Formats: sequence, structure tokens, C-alpha cells
Amino acid sequence: MRKIKAQLFISLDGVVEAPDQWHFPYFNEEMGAAVDATLGRADTLLLGRRTYDSFAGAWPGREAAGGEDAPFAKVLGDARKIVVSNGPLDFTWRNCEQLHGGLVAGVTALKEEPGTDAPVWISGSVSVVRQLVAAGLLDELNLLVHPIAVRGGMRLFEEAPTPVPLELVSAETFTTGVLNLVYAVAAAPGEATYDDAKTHLPQH
Repeated sequence: MRKIKAQLFISLDGVVEAPDQWHFPYFNEEMGAAVDATLGRADTLLLGRRTYDSFAGAWPGREAAGGEDAPFAKVLGDARKIVVSNGPLDFTWRNCEQLHGGLVAGVTALKEEPGTDAPVWISGSVSVVRQLVAAGLLDELNLLVHPIAVRGGMRLFEEAPTPVPLELVSAETFTTGVLNLVYAVAAAPGEATYDDAKTHLPQH
């Protein structure tokens, strides 16, 4: 079964909106390697409509321009790109298709596709990530946490009555202070009170 994994740039206060406005000062070789290890090696991408529009408006031109980022742009162009949208789509980028059957049913079918166990990667696409977390279909969440409080904009997790427990799979600190954190969605940790916690306090 294929796993669904998401990678997002996120600020210290949880903002994921418009990373192009605060992210680039922290982009170095370490982060480049982290992105290449995910999106740069993906054979299938799952994208929300807005993320697709952003990618399709930029990467084909960068590939054609033949600059330093052309090889990465070619990898994205060659990948199978599945776009989540409720409306009709007119694709201008190669290897694109629309997810059919609704998000939950469509992604469930995608996870069960025969012939490959390579993960499907999501970049950005916050609404898609939220819905897949709620449906229990997201296997890993790779957060590149930037040491900046943006103090405005959409956050990854909106207010809701139920928490989202996560299990830390791996952690790495870049020289810029960015944290490369990989989480898996976990089972609820159970109930506890201060009386339970105080037994772990140091005894003086």
C-alpha cells in the first residue's frame, strides 16, 4: 500500500500561508537536500488546486529557461500530478490528472494502487492535508519549522474541538535554526491529570 506524505514550510507560530514572503532567507543546502529527498524524488504528487496553479504558473517556465533550478523543475514536470478540485480543470502542464470520486475515496484508491509502494507526496495544499489528517489517510507530516513568528496568515491546524496527536519520527536541526521534523499521526495519548504528572517532577 502506498503511503501519503506531506511536506510544508511552517513558521514557529504555525503559519503556512505565503511562505514565499518569509521562507527564502532560511533556504540553504540543508533545506535543498531535504526538499530534494521528498519532492525531488517523487514519482507522484497530490496537489490542491491553488498549489497546482502556483506550481504550473512557475515550474514549466523554469524548466524551459534552463537555469540552475531546471533539473528540479524537470523532475516535477515528469512526475504524475494528481490535482484535487471540485471544479473542472484545464491542464497546461504535462502529466496532470484530476482526482475523481471525492478526496477520501480518491486517496483511498490511490493508496491501494498496485505495482508500486513509492509514497505520494503533497506539497503545501493545506486544505488537502487537513482533510486527510481528519480522515486518517495521511501517513507522515514533514514540517520544516522556521525560527520566525510570522504573526498573521493561515495556520496549519485550525481551531477544532478535537486534538490531533502526533508521533515524532525524526528530527534534524539545520544551521539556520530550521527544524526538519517528521511526524506520523498517532493514537490518542489517553487521559492524565496534574496528579499523574507531578509524580515525574524532581524531588528536592
